[in-house]
Amino acid sequence: MPRVLIIDDQKDVRAMVAIVLRVNHYEVAEADSGAAGLKTFAESRFDAAIVDIFLGDTSGIDVISALRERAPGLPIVAVSGMTALDFMEASPHLANVICLQKPFRPNDLLQALRKAQTAATGELPAAV
Repeated sequence: MPRVLIIDDQKDVRAMVAIVLRVNHYEVAEADSGAAGLKTFAESRFDAAIVDIFLGDTSGIDVISALRERAPGLPIVAVSGMTALDFMEASPHLANVICLQKPFRPNDLLQALRKAQTAATGELPAAV
């Protein structure tokens, strides 16, 4: 069963994402901050991560960069309700990160996660 790390400081968003993933046969770990997410990631193996861009304790972009330093091929979905995420393509650490705008539907989340997994393997371009 694939393991996904959810890093989001909004409890309701984490809960919704976790339910959608569990129903679709993913194992899920949740973190409510960037620091907690990086600690959880260091303690276990994950097949993908879903990271909020605006976290209370740090920038989600910094968290994504740290995850990529530790696991360069990790499939990552970046989520944000505050801004368009077009700027993500500008940084090499953020290559192949799939961006998803909040609010999103469960199918949008699953599709973004599949695209992130495909982008990480290099099979298809990361365009959403």
